[in-house]
Amino acid sequence: MTARNKYNFAFLDEGSKREIRRAILKAIAIPGCQIPFGSRELPIGRGWGTGGIQITLSIIGPDDVLKVIDQGSDDSVNAVSIKKFVNTCTGAKLTTDSEEATIIQTRHRIPEEKLREGQTLVLQVPNPEPLRFVERSLINARKLHADMDYSAAWLALYEQITLYDKITLGADYPVMTDGRYVMAPSPIPRYDTMALDDADCLYLFGAGREKMIYAVPPHTSVKPLDFEDYPFAVEYVKGRRCRVCGAEGVFFDEIFDSGTGERYFQCSDSGFCKKNADRANGERGVSVAADSEG
Repeated sequence: MTARNKYNFAFLDEGSKREIRRAILKAIAIPGCQIPFGSRELPIGRGWGTGGIQITLSIIGPDDVLKVIDQGSDDSVNAVSIKKFVNTCTGAKLTTDSEEATIIQTRHRIPEEKLREGQTLVLQVPNPEPLRFVERSLINARKLHADMDYSAAWLALYEQITLYDKITLGADYPVMTDGRYVMAPSPIPRYDTMALDDADCLYLFGAGREKMIYAVPPHTSVKPLDFEDYPFAVEYVKGRRCRVCGAEGVFFDEIFDSGTGERYFQCSDSGFCKKNADRANGERGVSVAADSEG
């Protein structure tokens, strides 16, 4: 008996998966609105993205191709452990190529390569409530969402401008979804925020501890909260190049070499970086071969 046959397909029982899929359908129908669901226990600690994993386990099929990244890396402990768990329970094919994957589960990053129609990006969310930083009561926060009263969120951003002459949020930047709900896009960097707007793919957000699911369907308007005189801006990346693949204009990890005292930059998206480096090496190989023939 294989390890997969010891469990129900995708680990969760069929009733649990149906309930989660119903919550997903409702979330797709009301973009940005948080939909409660009965979060299940999994054989991993909370904080490992149990909400995202439950979504992935509920929508994955035997013909799907799964990619899992943690802050852009395919090789972190979190990403590798989740991939092994899902593969053990489903037999689904694994990949590090964003273009090949049909389902991508991620923590704190969106892949560099533009996702296409038919792909689903599942984001792990630690705190799904975007008003938590201005309203501690979740009951009151839900009332504010119902009334579309987001004045406190705007005021909090304005206070940052008065104190620092800029909006200082580096990640989890609040966005207006479909012109109706302010939404927490999970702790993705500001650089990734605009990838949510009018995207071809489906975005699903799962918070296991908070028991909430929400979604951004394809071709949905997602706009960061900002002001006319203080427009939304991403992190500074101009003039930087990846030390591995030479890419420019992408989101970088800044790495400090304690031996040399130097700082250098490397693509945060490890799958994109490897593909870019392989492509560059292949082009150099073709060029060298052509020169030798000449």
